[in-house]
Amino acid sequence: MKGYAMLGIGKTGWIEKEKPECGPLDAILRPIALAPCTSDIHTVWAGALGERTDMILGHEAIGEVVEVGNLVRDFKPGDKVIVPAITPDWNTLEAQNGYAMHSGGMLSGWKFSNFKDGVFAEFFHVNDADGNLAHLPDGMDLRAACMLCDMIPTGLHGVELADVQFGDEVVVVGIGPVGLMSVAGAAIRGASRIYAVGTRPNCVKLAKEFGATDIISYREGAIDEQVLKLTDRRGVDKVIIAGGDNNTFAEAVRMLKPGGKIGNVNYLGEGESVCIPRVEWGVGMGHKSISGGLMPGGRLRMEKLASLITTGRIHPEKMVTHEFHGLEGVEQALSLMKEKPKDLIKPIVLL
Repeated sequence: MKGYAMLGIGKTGWIEKEKPECGPLDAILRPIALAPCTSDIHTVWAGALGERTDMILGHEAIGEVVEVGNLVRDFKPGDKVIVPAITPDWNTLEAQNGYAMHSGGMLSGWKFSNFKDGVFAEFFHVNDADGNLAHLPDGMDLRAACMLCDMIPTGLHGVELADVQFGDEVVVVGIGPVGLMSVAGAAIRGASRIYAVGTRPNCVKLAKEFGATDIISYREGAIDEQVLKLTDRRGVDKVIIAGGDNNTFAEAVRMLKPGGKIGNVNYLGEGESVCIPRVEWGVGMGHKSISGGLMPGGRLRMEKLASLITTGRIHPEKMVTHEFHGLEGVEQALSLMKEKPKDLIKPIVLL
């Protein structure tokens, strides 16, 4: 089969590989919709995961089942399914402890284009099919459905990690597709004021549509100073980090009230450490909590999040700005994610 792969750090290209084999609990799929992710860019061009050779890229796919193992109960060839980016092993101790995304070790639920070939191929493998696949709801727009693989669950996990409650004032740092879903999630959770940090006009427009009450531009000065000024130096209850870099944590701590919480879902692809300002962290005793987490995977979560689309609670299809057709379109779509033209939010490839 053909796949688009990381050949080495800083190098990508098309390769030929054997079609993956199906285990008794697994499934083999062919993609019907794909999307590249900024994580792919970090993996290839920043070498964030270390060297990978001839590893097929991609972890966002809607697929059609072509083969299932003899122990798979709920899926059959021909089924259209949502494939989460994170596919845990559900019989592990980590899963039983509530952290399935780390099944087998830290971040080990993230298998596609990390520990095994990803989805940018004519066929791809999914472990533990009954636990990880979700049936695609009839009539769901493939553009919206593809956002269920990663953008929606990651953005909403930021809201969960920050523990947004009714009436909270919330800052969302970064309003790419993940941050936009964090804005939407904070609004659903009942945030009273949502400060969205970003500058791209199309992202700003969608952030407002999804529930942002204020827009903050990092080009106009330090984010924390702008937020503190807008809140009469009180700060905010919660901060969701969906963009920025290692230094963003310092700004988040400075703009947070005592007892506030930071939820990070930003992939830190470079650097050795993050900086936490000692005094603004209450010299270690300010009850300012920081949680960073890989989004949960699994069938139940996919089904629940899909219902937010079918009931009209969120409209992720509005984030798709570029559309390509055929597997060959993956190369162009990934190049767009690397180049980040001003009109880009999220590209998609339909097969």
